[in-house]
Amino acid sequence: MASSARSYDLVLFGATGFAGRLTAEYLAAHAPADFRWAVAGRNRAKLLELRDELGQPDLPVIEADAADPAALRTLAADTRVLATTVGPYLKYGAPLVAACAAEGTDYLDLCGEPEFVDRMYVEHDAAARESGARLIHAAGFDSVPHDLGAYFTVKQLPERVPLTVDGFVRAGGMVSGGTLASAMGAMSRPAAMARAARDRRHAEPRPAGGRRVRAPLGAPRRAADVHAWAVPLPFIDAQIVARSAAALERYGPDFRYRHSAAVKHLPIAVGGIAGGAAFAAAAQLAPVRRFLSGKLAPGTGPSPEKRARSWFKVRFVGEGGGRKVITEVAGGDPGYGETAKILAESALCLAYDKLPETSGQVTTAAAMGDALIERLVAAGITFRVVQASP
Repeated sequence: MASSARSYDLVLFGATGFAGRLTAEYLAAHAPADFRWAVAGRNRAKLLELRDELGQPDLPVIEADAADPAALRTLAADTRVLATTVGPYLKYGAPLVAACAAEGTDYLDLCGEPEFVDRMYVEHDAAARESGARLIHAAGFDSVPHDLGAYFTVKQLPERVPLTVDGFVRAGGMVSGGTLASAMGAMSRPAAMARAARDRRHAEPRPAGGRRVRAPLGAPRRAADVHAWAVPLPFIDAQIVARSAAALERYGPDFRYRHSAAVKHLPIAVGGIAGGAAFAAAAQLAPVRRFLSGKLAPGTGPSPEKRARSWFKVRFVGEGGGRKVITEVAGGDPGYGETAKILAESALCLAYDKLPETSGQVTTAAAMGDALIERLVAAGITFRVVQASP
C-alpha cells in the first residue's frame, strides 16, 4: 500500500489502557521522526492527557468506540497498520478485525484467546486475502518470542528433513487485569473453544505438498537438555508455531513442536500443574470470575519497579537430519515492557520493511520473519545459539 494513500502509517487503538500506554510511550521514544501515527480510543479526554504526557502536542487523537462498526471502518480506512490492545478480544475485538479485513488494513493485536483467533480466521481470512490485509494476532509475549524462536531454531537445522523443536519457558513477572480477564474468559468457554477449533479445521487447507505439522500438548517430563521438569503449557503459543510451520516449507516435510514451562524442582512443577487446574476450574464459575476481576481490574498492571525486575528466557531444542541445536530468546518484563516493544516493532516492521508477500490471517514468522528478528535484536531482545552439534 502506498504510504501517501492514507493519512497514517499506524493507529494505536486502546492507547490509554495499561498495555496501550506502554506501547505509545515506546513509539514516542523510538519511532522515526517521519512516522505518521495516531492514538485512538473511546475517551477523548484520556487520549489528550496521554498526548500531553508523551510530550507530542501534534500527535493526532481519534475518538472511536470498539462497539461502533462504522467508526472502526472509517478508522481502518485511514491507516496502513492498525494495532489494538483492547481486550478481552472475544468481547471487544471482532468489529475491528472485520473493518481491517474489508479495508485492506494490516492488523495487529495482543490476543492470546484461541477461540477468538479461530473465529476470526473462519469469518475474515478470505476477505483479508482479497483486500490484501495481513491479520496478525498474538503480537506480544504471546506469541512472538516463541514463534520467532522456533523459526530461528529451524533455520539452524538442515532443510527438507523431518524436524522437532521443543520450547521451554522460564519467566519472572506479573499479570495485568486485562490479561487476567482474557485468560478467565477463554477458560470459561471450553465448548465454544472446541467448536471454533473444529470450524477452523474444516475451513483451513492442509499444508501444501502433503507436509505434516503437529503441536501435541504432551505430558510432564524431565528435560535433560534444559536441566528442568517440562510442564506442558496449554496456551496459544504452540498453535501459532504450528501455523507458521504449515505456512513455511522451511520447517520441513514433518514438523513437531511442544511448548512447556521449565521448572527446576519437581514439587514446584507439581504445584504448578495443580494451580493451573484449579484456575481452569475456577474460571467456570461466574462469581469467582467477578471476584478475581475485582482484585485486578482491566487497565491495571505492575509498577515500573516490578517490571524492571521481570524477565524471560525461552530455550529451544531442535533436532533433525543428524543435527541438534539449542537456542535461546531472552528479554525483560514479558507481560508488558517487552510486549509493548514487540507490538510497536511489529507495527514499524509492517509499515517500513520489505517483507514476504502475504495476506489473510498470518503469523509473525510467516509475515515478518527475519526482518522482525532483526528489529527485536536491535531493541534489546536476544536471539542466540547456545549449543550446536555436530
